Amino acid sequence: MSEDQGKENSLLSGVPNSKLKTKVVLVIEYDGTGYCGFQFQINAPTIQNEIEKALLKLTGEKIRIIAASRTDTGVHAKEQVIGFRTGSALKTETFVKGLNYYLPQDIAVKASYKVNDSFNVQRDVISREYAYFVLNSAMRSPLNRAFTFRVSGELDIRKMNQAADMLIGKRDLASFVTELSQASIKSTVRSVHSVLVERKDDLVVFKMIAKSFLPHQVRNTVGTLIRVGSGKIGLNDFKNIMEAKKPGLAGPTIPAHGLFLVRINYPQPLGDYNEDL
Repeated sequence: MSEDQGKENSLLSGVPNSKLKTKVVLVIEYDGTGYCGFQFQINAPTIQNEIEKALLKLTGEKIRIIAASRTDTGVHAKEQVIGFRTGSALKTETFVKGLNYYLPQDIAVKASYKVNDSFNVQRDVISREYAYFVLNSAMRSPLNRAFTFRVSGELDIRKMNQAADMLIGKRDLASFVTELSQASIKSTVRSVHSVLVERKDDLVVFKMIAKSFLPHQVRNTVGTLIRVGSGKIGLNDFKNIMEAKKPGLAGPTIPAHGLFLVRINYPQPLGDYNEDL
């Protein structure tokens, strides 16, 4: 048994290992407004809590799930991926319909797959995609306020993209960590595949793709890019912040409600990981 598989088994409770015959992967969407992040917490509402409660009602099993990316308090997801083992013989479509019956309205299962034993939702990720939505308008929008951060002043898209280009590649991004904890972060070096800023009418979208992200990296990056776009700092200032490698130097950390986990990318479609079933 691999270390990853052992970790998955150790996170399960109430189901004997001999009965854990099937590995299931779910693609889920959620509005993170009312939750203290994805990861399980005692006496606090989380996405993981709600899914595990729904799984218990559906299968009768006390199952611990693993997510491809742990989102923070208030962060949303369009295509989060989670995995778990089960002794249940339920069909994939039953997991979708059954869990959606038990889940609250702000969480939904979009797809379900039975995958082979070697697949791991965390280890096999090749990239994670996040997007941050900014309403660039002098007027507030009651309809968009829950999912965008409003910036009233003019933003220079070209300059923000010039700064964003400096982040691409394998770099030490310590400056974009709010608090550096040596116990939880072994390295602040990350490989950023792409950073792009796009405007559509009064909506400015910051898109970032990387294999993995540091805590609050996206929100601190966008906060710094907004300072560039609004003329508060120049491109050389941005470069100096990045190269200083000093935790807490970037920012400000903008609110979580504009951040979305857009997609988790794997080498092949999730439906193709079932060869040995």
